Amino acid sequence: MDETHQPLPEVRKPLFSRTLIEWKTLAILGGPILIAQIAQMANGVIDTVMAGHASAEDLAGVGIGSSLWMPLFLFFMGMLGALQPIISGYNGARTREKIMPATWQGIYIAGAGSIIMILLLTNVHPVLEGLKLEANTARITQGYLNAFAWGIPALLLMTALRGLTDGLGHTRVIMAFSVLSTLINLPLNYMFIYGKLGLPAMGGIGCGWATSVSNGVAAIALLVYLSRSRLYKQFHLIADWTKPNAALIRYVLSIGMPIGFTIFVEASMFSVIALFLAPLGPVVVAGHQIALNVVSLLFMLPLSIGMALTLRVSFLIGAGAPDTARLISRSSLILAAATALAFAILLFVFSQGISALYTSDADVQAVTVRLLVFAAIFQVADVIQVTCISALRGYKDTGIPMLIMLFSFWGVGLPLGYALTFTDLLAPAMGAAGFWVGLTGGLASASVLLGWRLFRYRPKTS
Repeated sequence: MDETHQPLPEVRKPLFSRTLIEWKTLAILGGPILIAQIAQMANGVIDTVMAGHASAEDLAGVGIGSSLWMPLFLFFMGMLGALQPIISGYNGARTREKIMPATWQGIYIAGAGSIIMILLLTNVHPVLEGLKLEANTARITQGYLNAFAWGIPALLLMTALRGLTDGLGHTRVIMAFSVLSTLINLPLNYMFIYGKLGLPAMGGIGCGWATSVSNGVAAIALLVYLSRSRLYKQFHLIADWTKPNAALIRYVLSIGMPIGFTIFVEASMFSVIALFLAPLGPVVVAGHQIALNVVSLLFMLPLSIGMALTLRVSFLIGAGAPDTARLISRSSLILAAATALAFAILLFVFSQGISALYTSDADVQAVTVRLLVFAAIFQVADVIQVTCISALRGYKDTGIPMLIMLFSFWGVGLPLGYALTFTDLLAPAMGAAGFWVGLTGGLASASVLLGWRLFRYRPKTS
């Protein structure tokens, strides 16, 4: 792959060779995406660990605050995620004059999203009162969110600019600045939480300030890079400024809103399940959270491959190569199935060791080991569905997949999980394992329906 765009397909080579070339392209695109995802997850881990060493109340405040801002951010991240396939398609079609206008509309959407997030997160008093939090925990939560809000514009700006860099195939750019943000966040957390270098000890509230500053520095550094890099001479933000275009904003939103809503629905379902499991006691909840965390970590690899697949399919469609787009879409299912099988074997074989890494409590370990068996089957369906939906996003087909995911999660997974967990309607009540079986059923439904959609879909090449 050269430094200015993704490679054009080599249609004269044998099918097997073409498939290997496309898989190599996915690896080149997806590797930096994986590192960026891990860096972003690391910020959450750093906040949790360092706030936890301050006090239990600080940990609770940061945890509750994170659970409030994360779903909102995921929604806007998904919405702005429409820029990647749009810009990648323009790049493939060599209609590069359309790239900066689309980028600027994404920046305007990010600005509007920033205002909405700031207004919501700085006025969560009714929510905190409804949760009946202890007064100091509520104070820390609101203080954390007030501090975090200062960095929201930078966070969403970087998300919008990712549409430009990833869309051009330069996935290492966001990787570099995500790692930079994490490296800045760690010492700032130490300074703000514990009060170092003459600063007052802020506890969990300091996590919010550290995140805001690290996001701001990373965003400024990204802007400086884009303005000075030789790769982006023809894509200059200031020189190629474009005023708001209602039609183009509607086009971005028509693709991005279903993506954002799909991600929000999935995230909210896991939150609802956590609430449903609360009456079963802290041991069950802890085991469930550990199993979920393990699966989430493993999911970073197929998710990154899926994001690369979105970029590649949209580029190929833009380049007028629908046959190669179809090849990589379908062959990626083989890659996904092999990845899922390897992860399933790991979870089956090493479930005891994995649970011991997270906790020394024997009861929690027992629950975790049991749930990891179900999680192994769950992630097979999860990997296949994310591959299918990522390919469809590359085709800019997001509306029907959103409805499929809504039906699969809320129409199949959640009701089935509730019935298996708490009732004897279908089988003797299974406890937390019932939700994992229900989730697997929902994801299996999504995999079948999305796979059918992918194999039947015939995109326009214009």
